[in-house]
Amino acid sequence: MKPIEIVAQVVGIFAMLFNILSYQCKQQKGVIFMQLIGGLLFAVNFLLLGAAVGGILNIIAVLRAVLFMFEDKLKAGRLPWLFAFMALYILVYIMSFTVFDKKPTAYNLIIELLPVIGMSALSIGFRMKDAANIRKWGLVSSPSWLIYNIAVGSVGAIICETLTLVSIFMGMARHDKKQTASKNAE
Repeated sequence: MKPIEIVAQVVGIFAMLFNILSYQCKQQKGVIFMQLIGGLLFAVNFLLLGAAVGGILNIIAVLRAVLFMFEDKLKAGRLPWLFAFMALYILVYIMSFTVFDKKPTAYNLIIELLPVIGMSALSIGFRMKDAANIRKWGLVSSPSWLIYNIAVGSVGAIICETLTLVSIFMGMARHDKKQTASKNAE
């Protein structure tokens, strides 16, 4: 393994820690802040591995997280923001086959689409008002990213999405079931 690949994998491991721990936060802003840091580190991870789409989408994820952290001031919950991010994700997807010269084989068309699906799911989740909904949309995002991470060989990202799925289920069991039980008891 080349030194740059070792650095990329180490950065990916740190990114993984932030993303996994994010699902244990009780509040929306905590989840988003932890994912902001994880996204920044994963952007570096993917770019060092030569996975431009993953890197650029994570840079956009950092911008999205900042927007949603200041949701009230920036009116992040409004639909035009969601459409703007979706347009950016699609643009990055198109760029992978034009600017970055990825061959448009059936395999590449599918693999490069997966992180776009993952980003879209979390963008929808971030519009929700509670962490429970973010966790639900994470169940769409994580499997999409997991397959992409396997394809590009990011060890930290593979472990991250595997553990993120476990963390989402744990967060659902710890927080969401208790909230549902409390609401049903009222």
